[in-house]
Amino acid sequence: MSSKKISLADWQQQNSSLVYSTETGSVAAEKAEKTAGAAFADGHLRLKRETKGRNGKAVITIAGIAESHEKLCDIAALLKKKCGCGGSVKDGIIEIQGDQRDTISQELTKLGYKFKWAGG
Repeated sequence: MSSKKISLADWQQQNSSLVYSTETGSVAAEKAEKTAGAAFADGHLRLKRETKGRNGKAVITIAGIAESHEKLCDIAALLKKKCGCGGSVKDGIIEIQGDQRDTISQELTKLGYKFKWAGG
């Protein structure tokens, strides 16, 4: 077993989980960029009712909105207010809690989006 000696600076470059440095103190972790939505080729949104991995609770996911993360958050906030439920934006996909198919489809139509129901 050969042990190769490396300098502290080289080791720090290799080790990305550095928490504290004697030079600068606590090292803040690099924050990942917020993911924007990506559109599908046909230009339609995909609405999907999911229960898998959610203890049987229904969630409507909306994918295919090609907007920035801030715009997705605004759309999610509007849908949450209209539905009277919770939700979030994760990886460019809007998640709305509960089975609110009719309300969500009406609001997306008002906003000018075309959509298709995918999955179940």
